[in-house]
Amino acid sequence: MPTPFRIGYGYDVHQLAPGEEFWLGGIEIEHSHGAVGHSDADVLLHVICDALLGALALRDIGFHFPDTDPQYKGVDSKKLLQHTYDLVTEAGWELCNLDSTICLQEPKISPHVDAMRGCISGLLGVDMNQVSVKATTTEKLGFVGTKEGISAHAVVLLHRSA
Repeated sequence: MPTPFRIGYGYDVHQLAPGEEFWLGGIEIEHSHGAVGHSDADVLLHVICDALLGALALRDIGFHFPDTDPQYKGVDSKKLLQHTYDLVTEAGWELCNLDSTICLQEPKISPHVDAMRGCISGLLGVDMNQVSVKATTTEKLGFVGTKEGISAHAVVLLHRSA
């Protein structure tokens, strides 16, 4: 008997560099450094895509949106998340909840959390209370602590559509 629930996990990292735009959770944050990537490098939306895809064993974001494909150069990651969630719903699943953690030394994320949650919940067509966005520093340890990069984790719980 097929299970009525599926869990998926996503993890991603991006290098930070001066002068780059800084997109996170679907919103642009003003900062001296931004994430480097083939798309807009929104690490949070990328891990959510991977978690959704992983829950249904649909491979990963790089398989669906390869960085070798010029059509994804500079693409808005909100489009990637919408397409990914379309794959999930077309397969007969819906989001129960999403829990995510951003690892970043600076800037402080707290002032932007509600805007990110609103953007993500809007893209997925779910209530904002189904989307958790948290942030932590790494206490100045590792590539995050030295401000060289950003990482994020996400876990999703899906249920079969009614």
